[in-house]
Amino acid sequence: MAMSLNKVQLIGNLTRDPEMKQIPGGQVVTSFGIATNFTWTSKTGEKQNKTEFHNIVVWGKLAEICGQYLKKGSKAYLEGRIQTRDWEGEDGVKRYRTEIIADNMIMLDSKGGAMEGGFDREARGISNAEPDGDFAGMEAGGSKEAGSSAGAGSEEEVKIDDLPF
Repeated sequence: MAMSLNKVQLIGNLTRDPEMKQIPGGQVVTSFGIATNFTWTSKTGEKQNKTEFHNIVVWGKLAEICGQYLKKGSKAYLEGRIQTRDWEGEDGVKRYRTEIIADNMIMLDSKGGAMEGGFDREARGISNAEPDGDFAGMEAGGSKEAGSSAGAGSEEEVKIDDLPF
């Protein structure tokens, strides 16, 4: 039996405010960008820096939390899986978008914007099940995209006491 793993862990800063939408089935979806930096020393001894930009998509209760508590510049830890969607643009050209479907998030900023002695406010254990079938209305570059997304996860009750903020 072949084994496979699709798991992503990122720590970075939001490049834009989260955009929260409710899709026709009633499910909430939030999308935003995260920037991560990679630093290394070249053979000649000079420091090099490369920034990567990641598209993040969050579903369900966690989507509501991200939409409410994160903002451009926020530092966050995100955990999830990579998914690539494809769609045909209005010009007939097939387009692709690779996203991180996040199912766990930890805010790394304190309310004042600075780290407070390693204190993390967490939003975990919240099911992030996507709706079954196609979803439309997610936009990138101004074009309508309709992609297929398989449902995953199970619905769990979120208790206010579990949210330490």
